Amino acid sequence: MYRDNTLIPTEAVRLCALGILMLGRRRYAELAGEVRHFVGRVVGPSLELLGTSIELLRFEGLVRPAAGGDGEADAPLEITDDGRRAFRALMCSGVRAPSTDVGKLVAALKMRFLHLLDDDARREQFEMMTEMCENELTRLIDLRRHHADDEGALVAWLDHDIAQLEVRLAWFRDMEEGW
Repeated sequence: MYRDNTLIPTEAVRLCALGILMLGRRRYAELAGEVRHFVGRVVGPSLELLGTSIELLRFEGLVRPAAGGDGEADAPLEITDDGRRAFRALMCSGVRAPSTDVGKLVAALKMRFLHLLDDDARREQFEMMTEMCENELTRLIDLRRHHADDEGALVAWLDHDIAQLEVRLAWFRDMEEGW
């Protein structure tokens, strides 16, 4: 993790794989395909993000072959108790503004797997994301104010981003109250 308790790219991919296994057993190829599809659709193709091996999760004891396969190599993978703890730790990490590929991926993963957390942890995540939006909005409003009289399209572009953030902030607040 970064110093601010937010996920580094490999941890985001790890969260994706563990979250998928929290939903149920998957064969290695199926899990790898689901991780690749989700990450690729959120951030686009990225060797940096997809270079993480699911084998490392097995080596670390976070996943294991499930009983009942046609052999250990063909057995579906399941998450272990250590894997569940790692999933929770990754899900409860901080979140950066989704202005970078990794920030966007982490926010999408949190939305995808949020229902797997208990009520208190879910509420904390919504509070964290609400605060992240508020901070991002404050930063962009300050930038807009500083460049209000500039020529060019910067102010219009900032107005567009500010409007999107205001909608996202309202959505997070509604979700926080209604979950």
